Amino acid sequence: MNRISGDQHSGPTRRALLTAGAGAALVAGCTRGGAPGAPAAATSSGSAPPTAAAGGLTPGAMTLFKDPAYNFNGLLALGASGAGAAEVGEVLTAVNAINGAGLTAQTYVQTFRALGDQLLEAPPGAPADAQTKRFRALRAAQYYGQALFFVLGSDDPGSEEQLYKAGRGAWDTFCGLCEPVPVKANVPYGATPLPVWFFRPDTSGTPRPTVILTNGSDGQNVDMWTYGVPAALDRGWNALVYDGPGQGQLLFVDQVVFTPTWEKVVTPLVDWLSARADVDPDKIALTGLSMAGDLAPRAAAFETRIAALVAMPGCVEPWLGFPPEIRKILTPDKQETNDIWNKEVVPELPQDAADVMKKRFEPFSIPAMLEARQGKLFTDFYTPATRIQALTITDVVGRIKAPTLVLDYEGEQFYPGQPRRMYDALTSPKDYLKLTAAQGAQLHCSPMAPQLHCEVVFDWLQKTLLDR
Repeated sequence: MNRISGDQHSGPTRRALLTAGAGAALVAGCTRGGAPGAPAAATSSGSAPPTAAAGGLTPGAMTLFKDPAYNFNGLLALGASGAGAAEVGEVLTAVNAINGAGLTAQTYVQTFRALGDQLLEAPPGAPADAQTKRFRALRAAQYYGQALFFVLGSDDPGSEEQLYKAGRGAWDTFCGLCEPVPVKANVPYGATPLPVWFFRPDTSGTPRPTVILTNGSDGQNVDMWTYGVPAALDRGWNALVYDGPGQGQLLFVDQVVFTPTWEKVVTPLVDWLSARADVDPDKIALTGLSMAGDLAPRAAAFETRIAALVAMPGCVEPWLGFPPEIRKILTPDKQETNDIWNKEVVPELPQDAADVMKKRFEPFSIPAMLEARQGKLFTDFYTPATRIQALTITDVVGRIKAPTLVLDYEGEQFYPGQPRRMYDALTSPKDYLKLTAAQGAQLHCSPMAPQLHCEVVFDWLQKTLLDR
């Protein structure tokens, strides 16, 4: 762990880029957009990092699947075991079943969906008590989330909303069996309220420091459990989990896409928290996982009641998380852009790359999401692409006043170099920390080391807000 305190690309045509081997590059470079992805993503300069070749950062037993996209998702599930949000034996058994059947989106979705269904049934042996039901539901939420990520490439893409609701149902079952039960509420936000789950160590009403946990572009509530809730509770903190626009319920059910003005999302959350007797309004922290390493800093630049900020990793331009072959499609003109997409790119796009693009663009375009559920590839590239571009926060990072921790990861796939760019642009008290392969914490969001990840984050929050 290393710590510090304190022009257009030239090259071949688009059509040439999208032939034969380039399709595989697109798959690698587009996977798990704004959330953990494949080890071969392109850098912001358009070249793949030399250490990020498939298997280079996931040697030996860390390679569950030969395909790096599926491998990363499997590692996320495996890593969640430490928080009770998966079981090592269940994950590895699923991995063996998928590899035995032949790795495809269909076998992956089918296997993990069946595992989620199984866990919501009675376990073998004696009748399940509340604790057993609780953690079986949490693991079910994880496995439904695994299936959800690849469902658009399966034989039944139209089941996406149903699969989301299965995972959400499992999450709600888990929450209902927690002690104390988290406060569930809907916080006003435009025409569509934000569902929130407020976890407390107890019901004493004692004012406590509170962390708002912000998810990325395709994570689920269960990921916020793995990346923060128990760590907060064990330290006597409250933790708020929520769905924002482009996430969870707001995306899959309410059909609300991402907004670049994330302060309009966080401010009503801070209002709601500040009105509670069990929250210390002077000690409200904000974390952002994955693409939320862009969203949370944007919010903190304008919402001055945030007392501490953690970007995991720091991200200032999410659009650079797409490979240059994709970014070159976008021009200032909508018709020209969509002509390039539909006439030059789509005819040459391999099916696996098309499925990845459906997944990556759905949080930014409801038409793209609805078309994907029908097995179709979207025709309007321009609108979601410009929405992703609008998430750039290079011009507001300097406004952040809260002490900020910027995390980086060895082998960071989507935003290489961006954590340091954010750190350098900050004018507030700041720290930069890089998690490494020597710790087993490599790759975007340290999928194999979420416990270490939480230790680092909450040690820093404790020092910043309480030990001063």
